[in-house]
Amino acid sequence: MSGHSKWSTIKRRKGAQDAKRGKLFTKVIKEITIAARTGGGDPDGNPRLRRAVDLARSVNMPADNVTRAIKKGTGELEGVQYDELVYEGIGPDGVLFVCEVVTDNRNRTIAEVRKIFDKNQGQIGGSGSAMWAFEQKGVVRMGKQAASEEQLFEVAVGAGAENLELIGDQWVVTTARNDLDAVRDAIARAGIEVDEARLEYIPNNPKIVEGPEAAQLIQLYEALEDHDDIQAVFSDFELSEQALAEMA
Repeated sequence: MSGHSKWSTIKRRKGAQDAKRGKLFTKVIKEITIAARTGGGDPDGNPRLRRAVDLARSVNMPADNVTRAIKKGTGELEGVQYDELVYEGIGPDGVLFVCEVVTDNRNRTIAEVRKIFDKNQGQIGGSGSAMWAFEQKGVVRMGKQAASEEQLFEVAVGAGAENLELIGDQWVVTTARNDLDAVRDAIARAGIEVDEARLEYIPNNPKIVEGPEAAQLIQLYEALEDHDDIQAVFSDFELSEQALAEMA
């Protein structure tokens, strides 16, 4: 896993505990709603919904919120109609960004995201302008106390995982795209609590950054991540060990 993955993993863990909990809940609810809309309301028969419910549980979302989001997705309750989009962009020094977007107003969202890039010395790119630099992988995250390294290694690798690493206070398991659900389910069957399982865009050749360049890129990354309609942000920069230490 790259240094940038370490940074974003640490940020994600902290983000579940900080003052942005309400914004995080909104993003999780959107994912649950879309997962139920596209694959049905039964988590046992809908892997994407099962992963979304895992995430809701890990951030302590009330069960009633989860139930309502599922019912909005299946049409049992009235809800907003969302579109799923992917925006690609280029930041300072040619660093590439991929943003997963869920919106009820495409025109509003593209204008606001373009403004974020422009304000941070970047620009929105066309289709394929950034995606070529990434490979989509499955990523499963669990708390450090959920399992021993030996136990998790045996279960995850036995189910087809590619890599296991301890990052901060989380175990991070990486899989091929098509193996995500098999690995996630094997871990859960072993009695290990899964915090999050999702598809992520992993850079093929990360760019190591530090100093003022790192600060500028983090500012752009966080501005994108903070937008209500952006579910996830991926980039091909990673922080140097020194920059990670300074952040910690």
